Amino acid sequence: MVAVSEPVRGPALVPPFGPLAGVRVVDSARFVAGPWAATYLGEFGAEVIHVEGPPYAPPYSDATRLLEPLLPEGATAATGVSESWVQYSRNKLSLGLDLRRPAGRTAFLDLLARSDIWIESSRPGTYDRLGLSDRDAWEANPKLAIVHVSGFGQTGDPGRIAAPSFDLVGQAFSGYLALQGRPDPEPPMRAGTALNDTVTGLAAATAALMAFVHAGRTGRGQSVDVAQYEMFFILLENLAIDYFARGVVRGRHGTGHARLFPYDVHAASDGWVVVAAPTQPTWERLSRMIGPVPAEWNDPAYRREHREEVAGKIDALCHEHTGVELEELGRRHDIAISRVYDIASIARDPHYRARGMFAEWTDPVAGPVKGAGIAPKFSDTPGRVWRGAPWLGQDNDRILADLLGYTADRIAGLRGEGIVGEFPPTTPDPAATRRPFFLREPG
Repeated sequence: MVAVSEPVRGPALVPPFGPLAGVRVVDSARFVAGPWAATYLGEFGAEVIHVEGPPYAPPYSDATRLLEPLLPEGATAATGVSESWVQYSRNKLSLGLDLRRPAGRTAFLDLLARSDIWIESSRPGTYDRLGLSDRDAWEANPKLAIVHVSGFGQTGDPGRIAAPSFDLVGQAFSGYLALQGRPDPEPPMRAGTALNDTVTGLAAATAALMAFVHAGRTGRGQSVDVAQYEMFFILLENLAIDYFARGVVRGRHGTGHARLFPYDVHAASDGWVVVAAPTQPTWERLSRMIGPVPAEWNDPAYRREHREEVAGKIDALCHEHTGVELEELGRRHDIAISRVYDIASIARDPHYRARGMFAEWTDPVAGPVKGAGIAPKFSDTPGRVWRGAPWLGQDNDRILADLLGYTADRIAGLRGEGIVGEFPPTTPDPAATRRPFFLREPG
């Protein structure tokens, strides 16, 4: 282990780009939230090293690699990779390392000594039991920013802390799920994606940078405790104040909003649109668009109390027009109206294309892929996709030899003992052999 008072940097392993060029992140997290935090930093230039332990072959210790569906089409666990992994692990380096064994822990601490941020997402206490506590990490690198991502946090009720959690549990425990869907007796409606995981990932990335800035100013690293449910809870507007001030337990209101109106989903002649006119000036413009309307409708309280009547007028207008026509009407009257886009609509939309929100890259297992681009946009140091998601252990030698300075004999010994491992693709170079599947898409 390298014990230092200042981090030992070592050579850069990724091309310099973005606002985070030169920042090194160790990512030993699993299953969406923690890994997504590291990926997000990597999309803006951070050097991200994803560390995975055995098994160094399917089914893997990081289950994200094999979440269905797999690419390329028709692949098996031995020959393919998850679409989720392809999107959420691009721009990373991969080190296959067994942290349960002393030599693996030493290598991991050597890596932390040369890094700025460590992100992990195990159940609380896991790394303490491995001999890799925060204190151990800071002995290797006093300036290290450590981010712990978990379902329920590192402290609190012991039973809750120890409980398993996934995105859906975070949605439920945070109070978010209780607000989604139609009123009882209909069941709550979960978000259509792993929204709690990805929001938590963004929060963890932000927290990591806050701790990194603090360490740069003070010379001291600190630990950040990111609980999935808390990241959703703090985003629920004034939910808590509403309860503590007035005893209101907010419920579900279907597609509408508890207080903002008009603010709902309506049926156009060819699909769904949203109409948002929650302020008095926007309502006045909407009323002229749908008019004539009764004078009493200009009273916000009256509109809320007579939602069905007012919504009926908006429904009638929407039924008479296509979604595109309604958007044009909205722009003409300065009203926020949008079609409800699915991915097929998004793929054809000129604004998405103009903003560069589709990226094409070559994954080392899946081959040529097309996915979501990079956001937000930086004027001088934009983010980008510089490589695909790595196969397990793809960068073992570069990290151990070039960054940590291990000799070839030492690396061979670690590999021979199973402390270091890898699982290269079992198919030919996909860039040379596969036609990009997305070229079948129209337009």
